[in-house]
Amino acid sequence: MLGVLFSVLSAAAFALNNATVRRGVVTGTPVQGMAITIPAGVVCFLPFVFLLSDVAHLLHFPPQAIAWMAGFGALHFVFGRFCNLKANQVAGVNLTAPVVQLQVVVTMVLAVILLGEPCTALQAIGGVIMLAGSLITQRQPPPRKREPSANPATGKAALPIFAPRYLAGYLFASLAALAYGTSPILARTALGNTGPAAGMLGGLIAYMSATAIAALALLAPPVRRNVAAVSRSNVGWFVTSGVLVAAAQGFFFCAIALAPVLLVMPLMQLSLAFRLLFSTWLSPDHEVFGTLVAVGAAVSIFGAMLVSIDTGLILDTLAVPDVIGQALRWRVG
Repeated sequence: MLGVLFSVLSAAAFALNNATVRRGVVTGTPVQGMAITIPAGVVCFLPFVFLLSDVAHLLHFPPQAIAWMAGFGALHFVFGRFCNLKANQVAGVNLTAPVVQLQVVVTMVLAVILLGEPCTALQAIGGVIMLAGSLITQRQPPPRKREPSANPATGKAALPIFAPRYLAGYLFASLAALAYGTSPILARTALGNTGPAAGMLGGLIAYMSATAIAALALLAPPVRRNVAAVSRSNVGWFVTSGVLVAAAQGFFFCAIALAPVLLVMPLMQLSLAFRLLFSTWLSPDHEVFGTLVAVGAAVSIFGAMLVSIDTGLILDTLAVPDVIGQALRWRVG
């Protein structure tokens, strides 16, 4: 039960993070966002690690687990986050989020193959439904272009009108889904059946690994110039995003340390619903909205719920015909 609670909290925090970082990349860049959000994660995780973990536990964290979590940091926080931020920048959160959420399908396949976790018929059906949901959102027509107008109260020019770049957005969203779908396998391998304290420590290791990579990237002059050009308003959005994503990752690591990957990842898909709510609140002029976006998100959430529902519970509660019951009992692993 505690793993479920941590999963839902993580989904909500991830959704609010996506909405805030989206505001930052409207006029900023993904590199600027990463330069601020990744070190912010280290700052956020440090006090919790020392509060939840005794010194002896910190010193005896297995070297193999350290290596797995360092790999998680490189894959998830560096490569995956860059692709996600780029997708948000060029196509918006509402269009790309269902594609990014296909990470759960990647995780399901890898969990069965590499971790030996069982995959039921309902989970397979739910994965297909989630894929259908992501395809539905892509049918949403682009918004009509209009000329930006200045704000009469401040006299400042309006932000540029949003025109999504679909191909680039879906490409980067797909790469983010692959990275985000693979990284939980690394985390589960490192933290499986340990506890929230080990989860927080693993998160700190992952963030420190990603921060080291980001610091090396800053040695390149073009990267330094890009980061130095960040505006003061975008710093606020990126710092807020960094705190939120650190909280989301903390909840995620606690969940993954307590519950199987195939339970945690589907519940994380509730972030689709949270993202629609938060993006409507924070970025109404810089997102693609419409009936197909809402329908696609709802279909994806329904698929995620099928993945997380216990097959035995359905068979015990409903009067399911024998033929359907036998089909639902099918599993891999």
